[in-house]
Amino acid sequence: MGQTFYVPESAMAIVAHPDDIEFSCAGTMARWARAGTRISYVLCTSGDVGIAEEGMSRQKAAEIRENEARRAAEITGVSEVVFLREPDGLLVPSLELRKKLVREIRRFRPEVVVTGDPTVVWAGENYINHPDHRAASLAALDAVFPAAGQPHLFQEIEEEGFKAHKVRKVYVTAWENSDLFVNIEETIEVKIEALRAHKSQMGDWDPAEMIRKWAAERARGKEMAYAESFRVVTLIDDETWEKNRNNGHKPA
Repeated sequence: MGQTFYVPESAMAIVAHPDDIEFSCAGTMARWARAGTRISYVLCTSGDVGIAEEGMSRQKAAEIRENEARRAAEITGVSEVVFLREPDGLLVPSLELRKKLVREIRRFRPEVVVTGDPTVVWAGENYINHPDHRAASLAALDAVFPAAGQPHLFQEIEEEGFKAHKVRKVYVTAWENSDLFVNIEETIEVKIEALRAHKSQMGDWDPAEMIRKWAAERARGKEMAYAESFRVVTLIDDETWEKNRNNGHKPA
């Protein structure tokens, strides 16, 4: 991809919790949104165990966190947020979850899907990657390939009118072994403001300093001040994609 900033026509981010996108890839989402990309957020859970306050019910917590997620998306320039409402803290990459994600992919037909890395368990010296993060990422990858593009898998979704769809690229948010670094100098303040929208999680803490530090570390040596990093998998090569687009259609 060189130094050219790739802008897909459409993108879908699939994550576990309401604030996962803001921590990981909201700077890139904001750049894409500004460039006209059609974007959907799919949140597997509503973070309903994520507010540890006395007297807080899971239903109320879910309502609060869904509203925060909608506000964060609005700040980023994203209008669609889908909540699958799987149980927070108990997410598993089941066939049922895969089917739900296949349905969303076939409905929205994203050119790019963004998700996490299901293989990451140890994430630094003081953090173990949340099991929900791993489950959501594995389910997302299994939904993207091969399920979403196979018309004979989950045929009942086909019967609803959502035809098989092959995703062009997968962006995996990565701590290490990244092969793409997206310059977010112009959108890091948007990323920070979107994260601040998750007030139930931030409390009195302002994430700005930490987000700038992380983004600066990813940008080190890359001739940019702030970056988000990804591992990119291209499932449909650029030549084939462009050929199909020039012929007036995209791969099914």
